[in-house]
Amino acid sequence: MGAALEARGLRVALGGVEVLHGIDLAFAPGCWTAIVGPNGAGKSTLLKALAHLVPYQGNVTLLSRDARDWAHRERARTIAWLGQAESGAEDLLAEDVVMLGRLPHQDWLGSAGESDHEAVRWAMDETQCGAWRHRPLGSLSGGERQRVLLARALAVRSPLLLMDEPLASLDPPHQSDWLAIVRRHVARGGTAVSVLHEITMALHADRLAVLEAGRVAHHGGCDDAATHRAVERVFANRIHVQAVGEQFVALPHEGGR
Repeated sequence: MGAALEARGLRVALGGVEVLHGIDLAFAPGCWTAIVGPNGAGKSTLLKALAHLVPYQGNVTLLSRDARDWAHRERARTIAWLGQAESGAEDLLAEDVVMLGRLPHQDWLGSAGESDHEAVRWAMDETQCGAWRHRPLGSLSGGERQRVLLARALAVRSPLLLMDEPLASLDPPHQSDWLAIVRRHVARGGTAVSVLHEITMALHADRLAVLEAGRVAHHGGCDDAATHRAVERVFANRIHVQAVGEQFVALPHEGGR
């Protein structure tokens, strides 16, 4: 089976400065890949290029087709996006914000159908935000708001889920809920790609893409010792990856640099 999403020779320049330098990465269906790396490594820029949100050179292939060949609405039905620190219409009710995820499935100026309402109910149940469906987005706390925006992405019901810092403002229990949501998505055959600063949470993924200075420093399994060493190296050996039971965690390295 081919890659669900693939980048070949991907280069991105921002403000005339190249920040991604020939990225080669493939993301398999039914797999969750976490992207990690120090500040300025190009993580968010890579995710935006994969989502066709910033201009790029090179090739991005979506379900074995060049991403440039996809119609906008078709691509929007296939890739669900959760961006970092997204703003929105503060007076929109939470339920209406989630319904925005159904726009790629609706006819132009058409009204929402039963399948749209069912998708919204399911997404809000998944993220446990149904209790404030009738509250304006601007009245919600940071964590509540993030769960609504995640529900909007899930409501698309797309095979690919791309998330930039999805754990922002979420407390530990809801971070665990997010992990379960991603696991269910990939269990259904979906593909998830997330940029994470929380290295321990990233180590729950199937694979880790480690970025450094706009290049892929390593791409491998989260249980692979080579992956752990790559993570430690790009963070200047200020963290240490070790096993705790059946899971790997990232801890501060007492030796520092």
